[in-house]
Amino acid sequence: MKSRTSKIKRSTKETDVTVSVNLDGTGKTSINTGISFLDHLITAFGKHAMLDLQVKSKSNDKIEHHLIEDTAITIGSAIDKALGNRSGITRFSYASVPMDESLAEASIDMVKRPFSKINLSVKRNNIEGMSKEDIEHFFQSLVQNLNSCIHLTVKYGENDHHKIEAAMKSLAVAFRIASSKDKKQKGIPSTKGAM
Repeated sequence: MKSRTSKIKRSTKETDVTVSVNLDGTGKTSINTGISFLDHLITAFGKHAMLDLQVKSKSNDKIEHHLIEDTAITIGSAIDKALGNRSGITRFSYASVPMDESLAEASIDMVKRPFSKINLSVKRNNIEGMSKEDIEHFFQSLVQNLNSCIHLTVKYGENDHHKIEAAMKSLAVAFRIASSKDKKQKGIPSTKGAM
């Protein structure tokens, strides 16, 4: 399997976002979006997905929603590009991750048919300075651009920070396994011969 790396720069009137990814890294991250909680979530994703991830995001219009959305789009697109034709990967995976009183589960099929069902069970309208709808939109934009089928559910919890972090970590762990190289898998992991 060839090197699974990519670099994408997304520049619009609203934002400038640059993402570099190495899917076969060690979880080394350098994240700078200017939004502390978003940096924390993306760092957790890189660490627990065991991929090297560099993200630099800058707002041109000072609208946080645009920055959050474009960062998610660019990360998802960079990972999708690094996956290539997805030959030799495990393809399917799931992970259940607790964080204190909260529990989140993620199930992934790396097939190139984007579908997502996300339920973060967030109650408060603002968590660590980010709006509930922007957090939900970040997850939605990220998984849509991963070009995969992903179900992500917070099963229960009381603390919204814990619920969101458990969701991100379960997504990361499931992604790490699904995107990993399968020694038994020869070629595209599909009866169709294409993803």
